[in-house]
Amino acid sequence: MKVCDLCGEAKNCVRREIDSKEYDICSACWNPLAKKLKGKGRVRRERETVFLPPTTKERELPEPKPVPGERPKIWAGARAK
Repeated sequence: MKVCDLCGEAKNCVRREIDSKEYDICSACWNPLAKKLKGKGRVRRERETVFLPPTTKERELPEPKPVPGERPKIWAGARAK
């Protein structure tokens, strides 16, 4: 048994969340409140299937091989000391 937050009587109350706050409300208080609040909230839309465009990957071109007789390119990074 809990004390109802609306009528203040000790009854079998159910915890309800209203505006991100929790309240202990008995069924005698909840039914009229639920009728009063019906239709006051955000309109619920049915779930829709959303198709996203396919992801495009940039093709990586293979590095060209050095021509015979030409020196190969050497790639080096900066060294941290």
